[in-house]
Amino acid sequence: MGNRLLQWCAVTAFFLFGLTLPAQANELIVGRDYAVMQPSLPTDNPAKIEVVEFFSYACPHCSELNPAITRWAKKLPKDVTFKRVSPGFNPFYKLMARLFYSLEAIGELERLDEAVFTAIHVKGLRLIDENSILEWVKAQGVDVRQFSDAFNSFGVAAKARQADQFSRDAKIQGVPTLIIDGRYMVLTQGIHSHEDLLARAEKLIDKRRKERAKK
Repeated sequence: MGNRLLQWCAVTAFFLFGLTLPAQANELIVGRDYAVMQPSLPTDNPAKIEVVEFFSYACPHCSELNPAITRWAKKLPKDVTFKRVSPGFNPFYKLMARLFYSLEAIGELERLDEAVFTAIHVKGLRLIDENSILEWVKAQGVDVRQFSDAFNSFGVAAKARQADQFSRDAKIQGVPTLIIDGRYMVLTQGIHSHEDLLARAEKLIDKRRKERAKK
């Protein structure tokens, strides 16, 4: 992405949940830096601050962000968890969601995650149906039968449906989108790099940590 403004794939690029005037110039500002989720979303582990990345292999901007956010997620503090959700905005996004959840199911996600982005957005491979995906995973040394069983399994289909429902509950209109602890959506106004985006996410993590400490 370089210095280009972060963009979103899919439907629309920007929306607000609410807007207030800033109290101080250096503070996070609702409507500019983040949106308040209304209602809040459930998280998997209430004891942790959960960061959710809504993304898709179909999205070129997710591809550009992926190396940076992968490194960032590995260095998050112990009180923070990182989760990825792949919504199916259209048939291609749905296919890519099944690919993501299938790789996760057979334990090949960490090895091949970046490779999927590279295949689609760098090499220009047309992973447009099950057969083309099976050919690709075979070339990566994956057990094709094991992958095919996962790809067509109830478990993967259920995860894809849950991702779609979760994205609807979150009112996600594009990817990549970051949600902090089910409470705050990271907005992209004034964002010029991946580092800017992740720095804003870190500020919202700190905000949630302080809010939790007050309870």
